[in-house]
Amino acid sequence: MDYMYGPGRNHLFVPGPVNIPEPVIRAMNRNNEDYRSPAIPALTKTLLEDVKKIFKTTSGTPFLIPTTGTGAWESALTNTLSPRDRIVSFLMGQFSLLWIDQQQRLNFNVDVIESEWGQGANLDALASKLAEDRGHTIKAICIVHNETATGVTNNLATVRRILDDLRHPALLLVDGVSSICALDFRMDEWGIDVALTGSQKALSLPTGIGLVCASPKALEASKSAKSVRVFFDWNDYLRFYKMGTYWPYTPSIQLLYGLRAALDLIFEEGLDNVIARHSRLGKATRLAVEAWGLKNCTQKEEWFSDTVTAVVIPANIDSSEIVRRAWNRYNLSLGLGLNKVAGKVFRIGHLGNLNELQLLGCLSGVEMILKDVGYPVKLGSGVAAASAYLQNSIPMIASRI
Repeated sequence: MDYMYGPGRNHLFVPGPVNIPEPVIRAMNRNNEDYRSPAIPALTKTLLEDVKKIFKTTSGTPFLIPTTGTGAWESALTNTLSPRDRIVSFLMGQFSLLWIDQQQRLNFNVDVIESEWGQGANLDALASKLAEDRGHTIKAICIVHNETATGVTNNLATVRRILDDLRHPALLLVDGVSSICALDFRMDEWGIDVALTGSQKALSLPTGIGLVCASPKALEASKSAKSVRVFFDWNDYLRFYKMGTYWPYTPSIQLLYGLRAALDLIFEEGLDNVIARHSRLGKATRLAVEAWGLKNCTQKEEWFSDTVTAVVIPANIDSSEIVRRAWNRYNLSLGLGLNKVAGKVFRIGHLGNLNELQLLGCLSGVEMILKDVGYPVKLGSGVAAASAYLQNSIPMIASRI
């Protein structure tokens, strides 16, 4: 039998989808409504304004599309570019690979800059390509902010600096699926033209909303872009924005109420505090990995992700067996190694509405699994390293009593 029920709650530590907080679940526990009634447009108006805050933009225009991150990718591309447009895209892991595949299938001329998996985007190569492009044939730069397959975070501020230094007008399109609402992200300050994320990641919602935010420059580009788009066409949304009804198609009513509750939780904690919490959890996880005597797939500290850690396993152990045993024996969900790192790494997701004690429970489970598969881990070593760091880094919080 491939599946057997495990007692207790599933411990979900993949890098998305993530655990859903109880207030969000309760907010979504409601019947359907007429989305053209006065209630839903009023709700949508507040959501659109508040979503801008998580992108850190005042000038961007957000779109809440009933889709996944993949649909948000397509929306970003087809609304700003025309077939055969030349774009530069970075390949450094499974999700950047999938976005490049989409770009090619949409008939764009994709100039791929490839890095070894575990390394960040090669920004020196980008600078060279842009410097050589005196005719400005490159129309867009596409980059995954946080490559979930390898736990690599790229420096978007440096990408913007390169574009500005060379006075290159290319659009900057960013996949922030596993970064926005968890890592430092500044759409306006970094001059990002299209940013996107998915509801099932740091927002801690079910899958089903692709959140896209477009700069004024991107909206202007959409007026002349000739890519075919229907369901993802921003113009349809903008027309209904002006009408005050907001929805050209049927939205997921329950997810909208869930998004309201999720944003309220983030704002109650404070977005900067949310980002700092993810930084602490990421550091604690990396200290545990080090205490176990294992290596991070990410090759330099400057690229370390605070939302996912990809752990390299000795060659005599199949990391897929670690993930399988975690599920079967401990009801613990860990991330598989994907594509080039399949069987070589397993991934610990530490993003969303998550606290220190939950993470320590996951790390304890990982230690038991490592012992199960024959790795000579000292039980408690990683938990001790992580908890010692967390004990000294948790900010003082006012009593709730």
